[in-house]
Amino acid sequence: MLYRPLGRTGLSVSVLGFGAWVTFGNTLGRGEARALLTRAFDAGISLFDNAEVYARGEAERIMGDVLADMRFPRDAYAVTSKVFFGSAREPRPMQRGLSRKHVRDACDGALKRLRVDYLDLYFCHRPDPEVPVAETVWAMHQLVQAGKVLYWGTSEWPAEAIAEAARIAREHHLVGPSMEQPQYNLLHRERVEREYAPLYEGLGLGTTTWSPLASGLLSGKYSGGVPDGSRLRTPGYEWLQERVQGEDGRALLARIDRYVAVAREAGMDPAALAIAWCLRNPHVSCVLLGATRIEQLEANLGALELLPKLDEALLARIDAALA
Repeated sequence: MLYRPLGRTGLSVSVLGFGAWVTFGNTLGRGEARALLTRAFDAGISLFDNAEVYARGEAERIMGDVLADMRFPRDAYAVTSKVFFGSAREPRPMQRGLSRKHVRDACDGALKRLRVDYLDLYFCHRPDPEVPVAETVWAMHQLVQAGKVLYWGTSEWPAEAIAEAARIAREHHLVGPSMEQPQYNLLHRERVEREYAPLYEGLGLGTTTWSPLASGLLSGKYSGGVPDGSRLRTPGYEWLQERVQGEDGRALLARIDRYVAVAREAGMDPAALAIAWCLRNPHVSCVLLGATRIEQLEANLGALELLPKLDEALLARIDAALA
């Protein structure tokens, strides 16, 4: 395993993390989660990602039960949560958003479900146009001061909103945002590579990026159709099915087929190559993996072996295939 600093913080995290989105509480129960988290920890993964909204809190309960049962040393891993969408099936107004009240209540709920005394990383899952940024910054600062959170950040916030939060924190001598959790993959590059560019040096922003396989598309498994048990068959992810249907969808799959061909010509697994491609960006602190089977996790861990092999010629071929 490789480790990188989380931006300008003093925390070093594994470059590969393990996330619970889509899987824990939906397709996986405690037994499968235990096997996956154990293998991830044995491989050196030190960051486990979660959110209040994942399976309406059940993902955090499952992860918390496994972490407590396996008795991993608490000082050897970092656990995250995110606040915004709420954990109730139909949240009332006070049960969602980034108000001081919900931020505090959500943090307490996450601590209880994850069965930990503090969250290493706590993310504002989306910007909240109904709440002043200053209120959210103060709420996060107070959680840090209370010892419930060590580092806080954002997820899918526009660069100007992150900069505003950092400015407010600086002016009031508060703890500001340290990290952002954006989507980043071969099909989704603009925000990480361009929009956030001024923040890496200016704020020392770290990133824990999600969906390195573009919801599985870059693995190439959808080239021949939609297999049973895949994410495209998961209830609630009809939007993903729509993305690969129609003329635009066929054009997208054709681009992916060209990428898969490049990967296989290079003797590389397409999924592992896509993850390694994300890791070659020095501003990516950690790439979050999501797996339903040990074999899938093992294949994704192979990205570490591919990283040194990503030379300029191969990168150019990948760009040309996806153009």
